[in-house]
Amino acid sequence: MLEALLDQFRRGDRQAFSRLLTLASNGEIPQQVLDQALSSPKRSKVVAVTGSGGVGKSTLIGKLIPLIRKENQTVGILACDPRSPLTGGALLGDRFRMVSSTSLSNPTEDDGVFIRSLAAAPGHGAVAANLAPMIRLFDAFGFDLVIIETVGAGQGDTAVRDLADVVVLLLQPETGDELQWEKAGLLEVTDIVVIHKGDLPGAEETETQVRDVLALSEGKSAKVLRVSSKSGHGVEALWQAIKSVQRAGTVMTPVPNGV
Repeated sequence: MLEALLDQFRRGDRQAFSRLLTLASNGEIPQQVLDQALSSPKRSKVVAVTGSGGVGKSTLIGKLIPLIRKENQTVGILACDPRSPLTGGALLGDRFRMVSSTSLSNPTEDDGVFIRSLAAAPGHGAVAANLAPMIRLFDAFGFDLVIIETVGAGQGDTAVRDLADVVVLLLQPETGDELQWEKAGLLEVTDIVVIHKGDLPGAEETETQVRDVLALSEGKSAKVLRVSSKSGHGVEALWQAIKSVQRAGTVMTPVPNGV
């Protein structure tokens, strides 16, 4: 069955791609098979979007999707949701927020957009298991961009650094988040810091605090942007900043279960 799926996958069958993603997410595709079947050079740019719960990661990704598609780029999204205590699957909240916030008429029917919700086990970090082989499948299927959305569980978010070409950290005003994230080490692995909900009171002060923290980190040159998904301010600037980040030699190493 696996060989048949891979053959259909190579011929551009979207259903086979979806089924292979499910197998990969469950750890059911041997690494040797992946290496043999997916030997093409890496082409997808991998962007990790991280931040605490409620900061608006899904909504902001939904606002980025039309900008990406406007440039005729294809995008795959791996949204790491909390695991449902009833079904063991993803709670799917992120997927609904992305679809509802995008300006596309129906992104779920756009072949250039593919959203997959993944369950991240509670207490085991901010990303789901087996992301690396799933990214390889998106890459081999020809997606230009892969966006990983973390659950937002603090220190576990640093695991995405090994998977991503670009790490985008979302903070929001008047929460004290900047100090907590600095302790978690996230500012050390971040390329772009977004002060989200940037039209709220305290956004300018939060931006100043983040810049001050970054100034104390020798060699760190993360961009800091104020963005509001509600008004749309700064979303285009964020997309341009994501495109501008270049990192050579990124290696997609597997993230172990429970990271």
